[in-house]
Amino acid sequence: MTYAAGDAVQAALYDRLRGDAGLPALVGAAVHDRPPEGALPPLYVLIGPEEVRDASDATGGGARHDVTVTVIATAAGFAPAKAAAAEVSRALTEGAPPALARGRVVGIWFLRARGRIDGAAGARRIDLRFRLRIED
Repeated sequence: MTYAAGDAVQAALYDRLRGDAGLPALVGAAVHDRPPEGALPPLYVLIGPEEVRDASDATGGGARHDVTVTVIATAAGFAPAKAAAAEVSRALTEGAPPALARGRVVGIWFLRARGRIDGAAGARRIDLRFRLRIED
């Protein structure tokens, strides 16, 4: 397997998070693949970075995508960031795996999270790490 499904994975995660019922109630449309320009929203989600490894076997090609999804709260306090992080985790791991333009998601799992205060402005940041197993 190659990195051929990389774009499809990112698009599927973006669509899943933007189309979720619970997350937009907390962050609105503030789901991005790079930091937003201009004034930062009080709470937003970033998709990326990712690490990809071959996971092919005798049955066919496959890859393991380890993706970080970050929740950032520019206002004081971790509570809004933690609530959004919980919604991200639920949206990605519950229900049927997201559909891909190329390949198929066999499974998606939460691996870990790390919360911290980031930068001089004191933004709250929670990095969530997920693993997707893809068959091509």
